[in-house]
Amino acid sequence: MSGILMMVIALVVLGGAYLIYGRYLAKTWGIDPNAKTPAYELEDGVDYVPADTNVVFGHQFASIAGAAPINGPIQAAIFGWLPVLLWILIGGVFFGAVQDFVSMYASVKNKGRTIGYIIEEYIGKLGKKLFLLFCWLFCILVVAAFADVVAGTFNGFNADQSLNAANGAVATTSMLFILEAVALGMILRYGRLHKWVNTGIAIAFLVAAVALGLAFPMYLPLNVWHILIFAYILVASVVPVWSLLQPRDYLNSYLLIFMIIAAIAGVFVSNPECNLEAFVGFTVNNQYLFPILFVTIACGAVSGFHSLVSSGTASKQIKNERAMLPVSYGAMLMESMLAVLSLIAVSSFAAGEAAAQGLTTPAQVFAGAIANFLQVLGLPYSLVFTLVNLSVSAFALTSLDSVARVGRLSFQEFWTEDGDQKPGLFRKLMTNSLFATVLTLVLAYLLTKVGYSEIWPLFGSANQLLSVLALVACAVFLKRTKRKGFMLWGPMFFMMAVTFTALTMTILNLSKALMTTGLSLGNTMQLVFAVLLLVLGVLVAIQGVQKLFGKEPQKAAA
Repeated sequence: MSGILMMVIALVVLGGAYLIYGRYLAKTWGIDPNAKTPAYELEDGVDYVPADTNVVFGHQFASIAGAAPINGPIQAAIFGWLPVLLWILIGGVFFGAVQDFVSMYASVKNKGRTIGYIIEEYIGKLGKKLFLLFCWLFCILVVAAFADVVAGTFNGFNADQSLNAANGAVATTSMLFILEAVALGMILRYGRLHKWVNTGIAIAFLVAAVALGLAFPMYLPLNVWHILIFAYILVASVVPVWSLLQPRDYLNSYLLIFMIIAAIAGVFVSNPECNLEAFVGFTVNNQYLFPILFVTIACGAVSGFHSLVSSGTASKQIKNERAMLPVSYGAMLMESMLAVLSLIAVSSFAAGEAAAQGLTTPAQVFAGAIANFLQVLGLPYSLVFTLVNLSVSAFALTSLDSVARVGRLSFQEFWTEDGDQKPGLFRKLMTNSLFATVLTLVLAYLLTKVGYSEIWPLFGSANQLLSVLALVACAVFLKRTKRKGFMLWGPMFFMMAVTFTALTMTILNLSKALMTTGLSLGNTMQLVFAVLLLVLGVLVAIQGVQKLFGKEPQKAAA
């Protein structure tokens, strides 16, 4: 299998899926281009903010992609390229993209409310409370894992304490991105300029930040970056979306799309050979293909986190219902394309070759491979390596913006009681934005010290279980509003089997460590999280399935 052949297969499958299956879903569920969307109906200048389709797409894609479609396929490649490719394509088309679309669809049809509110409306208040607690714990895991990934790409020092110029340049550029995003937010909100003028300004900002980053690299150690990143997340999760979240995602989306286009071009000009075996076995290094393959690839095929973005932020920015298909289904397919690129990247190295070149993390493996591809066009290896590393950090940092906000909102919603006009002091504290954010980030910071590689299996399992809960909730919504939802049932039950198995295995492994060597603070937190996530997930899933297949009074179509 050559890189070009793998790429062509992916382009045909994913492109065809959008044109055929995506449009089928939109037609089946019903899109009303004349409907007043929640962005206009409930516009508040903070969360409900109408935005052009390209801006919302940039936010959606930059938020959902993160580091997972790069890290996951590269780690899962131990099983061979064939099972990884099959799951990316099948999972992306019939699992992940469907979940993202239906989550956004259900939210837009319910005043831009989150999946938690969808569960309350169509399953029950207890289900919503359990789901919100699950989401909060999950968001803590995501922040911990991705913050460590970002800090690693900013770390200005190598293991031998020598300076790392590539990481220093990435750090400077990323910091400039944040300042430029604030300026761009002001322009987008108050400038009233044509969208192509805004695009030109965004690209100019992007080029300037990259050039300054390459010229003035910033050298700070890993532990300092951990603190600075969490300080940034604290601010980003409470300010209005138009002031930082929207413009930063808008900026990053161009960088990310340019990277994907360049990577695809690199594959076609270099046509790398696949040096991985097609299939290694069902058990590799004491890891079982089922369920490890599915929870490791995670966002490249299906991700519960996407449902939080689709219903938590993006649905509140949609100007027209027709934009839901490209923003949700389309963004997920682009992420699957990125996952295929990651698979081609790791496949291009012979056994031990990447490590011999000093490429030890998935992000470095990906950046090194793309730099190798583009050398055929005469582009300097060091420049491409730095730019791709920058893109990877942009993925992860942008996801942190969104997931911290979602985690904060989930915690606040958990303690909010409808109709409670005079909440007590305790509930006022629990629903305070700053307190909810700080508590979430403190717990995430403690887990960050464990390292993303240790957290990843638990993150993947929780992430996939979240997709189960989103699919269950949306399936009930479709049933209650007299819409067809059978296309959600297969993905729902398959992911139940995957996630319940994976979480049970994680709990058993951590329990064995407790019995033998004892657990550190980080691993103890992981064990507690794993047990809570499994219990909460099972309870919500049971409630949802009972509503889905039980006899319920029909609700009028939304």
